[in-house]
Amino acid sequence: MIQLSNLRPAPLVSLGINPDSEIFEAECDFQQGKHYLVSAPSGKGKSTLVHCLYGLRKDYTGSIRLDGKDVSLFTPNEWAMVRQKDLSVVFQDLRLFSQLTAWENIWINAQLQPVIEAGVLHQWAQRLHVDDQLAKPVHQLSYGQRQRIALLRALSQPFRFLLLDEPFSHLDALNTEIALHLVLEACVAQGAGLLLASLGETYGIEYECAYSV
Repeated sequence: MIQLSNLRPAPLVSLGINPDSEIFEAECDFQQGKHYLVSAPSGKGKSTLVHCLYGLRKDYTGSIRLDGKDVSLFTPNEWAMVRQKDLSVVFQDLRLFSQLTAWENIWINAQLQPVIEAGVLHQWAQRLHVDDQLAKPVHQLSYGQRQRIALLRALSQPFRFLLLDEPFSHLDALNTEIALHLVLEACVAQGAGLLLASLGETYGIEYECAYSV
């Protein structure tokens, strides 16, 4: 379980936290195996939340707990293992290695904790209509193609929680539906929780709880 208690990220404090936020300056939790939506307009803290949960931001007060443990006390080695086994993420800006091929981006991640075979990843790439792009350097791909590669990279590892920050923003309706089905299948297979940050789109998912930021 991920538990948030009175989380106040410094950048949002300086800008003014939404007094009606159900995430910041509040108590909430995310349970494994359930789906959660976090929605807000741009600039209200969705990406900041994802970065805090993933341990990339530490400039906050309040607490974030993973299985009862305060993540602010994790060592770098502990964070490395959490990111390999417990948390997987698709960042809004994707953070792919632009000079590597699409396949290299996926496979580097997949080899850290091997649970998904290369053949399965190729099948998933075919489902997402990017199997013919795997040999290309990422910088040659469209942004929508890069989003699908980032999704495949995130799904290639074990995880108990999948954090998605506007992951379908450059996909058309059909490709969004295909990608979403794959995400949900992977979460069910791993018994994982899903936290989806969006500008307000719900994508037809049944959520345990929908939070506004």
